[in-house]
Amino acid sequence: MKKILKFIGIGILMLLVGVITYVFLSTPKLPENSNAIIEDVINSELPEFVKGQAGYVVNNGTKIWYESILPTDTNKGAILLFMGISNDALGWPQPFIDNLVNAGYHVIRYDYRGTGLSSWVENWEEQPYSLTDLANDGKVILDSLKIEKVNLLGVSLGGMVAQEFAINFPKRTNTLTSLMSSGNILDNDLPPISSKVVFELVKTSIRYGFFSSERNTIKLHLSSRVILQGDAEYDIDTKGIAGQVLYNLRMRKGYNPDASKQHHEATYQSGSRYNKLKDLSIPILIMHGVNDPFIPIAHSKKLKSIIPTARIKWFENMGHDIPLYLTDEICEEIIWIINSNNEQ
Repeated sequence: MKKILKFIGIGILMLLVGVITYVFLSTPKLPENSNAIIEDVINSELPEFVKGQAGYVVNNGTKIWYESILPTDTNKGAILLFMGISNDALGWPQPFIDNLVNAGYHVIRYDYRGTGLSSWVENWEEQPYSLTDLANDGKVILDSLKIEKVNLLGVSLGGMVAQEFAINFPKRTNTLTSLMSSGNILDNDLPPISSKVVFELVKTSIRYGFFSSERNTIKLHLSSRVILQGDAEYDIDTKGIAGQVLYNLRMRKGYNPDASKQHHEATYQSGSRYNKLKDLSIPILIMHGVNDPFIPIAHSKKLKSIIPTARIKWFENMGHDIPLYLTDEICEEIIWIINSNNEQ
């Protein structure tokens, strides 16, 4: 019996070693000079990522953190931002935020439930929240800031939340921009979210998340960006991402390991928004990366067929990400759709 148990133990150990080896060898290569850049960021003074007025609102007992960033000169209108799955407000690239503010817009971003400095929702299984709840949180923020109408901008899951906002609060919505998102993520006529990408992200989480540290958490986020880049080729903002991750770890609550599961469930419970989106009578902009490996561009093309009046922009050499080199062009499209509404 001892020999049998010994062989079983050796077998399990060999299997474990094999799995660990596979995970370490099959995760993507980090961007060039990542280790040196990470060390420099860790040993340097952190930049301030929250430059506007921060505050909290409470929506049905749930505390939501937000940041309100006013332009220096003329205020051309408010833009409410909705980030992607399991990301907090700081997930937006700083140059992207700066572009919109410098163009004269009042930018508001907030931490979803389950992320950042917002409530991380105890007993979530008993009281799961929906995409509509996330949109309602944004509306409560606008109420507190006394903003009557707003331009919506959502990326990935955020595009779905922005759609929910426009559907539920049409009188509070000026324009809607949906970036690399979907009107029905479970549409059987469209390719689903890539299971291959999900598997790669899980492997990366195992590699860099098993032994938690500042360096490994930064590498986890960088590796995830490489995966979501797909076969598009552009430089990832390693220093900016490293700084943002480190700021979250040192100055905020860090990252909630349950956020992805919670947001995933909210997404899949949301159902189709096609019919309700058809009824919207506001300027709509739909953008997507041709190389998106996570949410196929077919989802945005379906949105266009549902909303024929929508303006579209497909970006070559762009994955499921906001590349630094496309920041100006993406912002120009957003500003164009806002101006088109102002001219009406």
